[in-house]
Amino acid sequence: MRVVVNFDLCESNALCMGEAPEVFEVRDDDYLYVLQEEPPESLRAKVEAAAAVCPKQAISIEG
Repeated sequence: MRVVVNFDLCESNALCMGEAPEVFEVRDDDYLYVLQEEPPESLRAKVEAAAAVCPKQAISIEG
């Protein structure tokens, strides 16, 4: 699986970080960072939840 973030849409609300902190992090500079672009399959449920909770629908999953 590959995590793709449309940074033009992302508002760094950190809701994704709340769902999958192993994959997403909003730092003190108020920007979202993807910690694992290709997280293990064991994190799929968390990544899917993070994508679903994104108010701007800026997160997609490939594969």
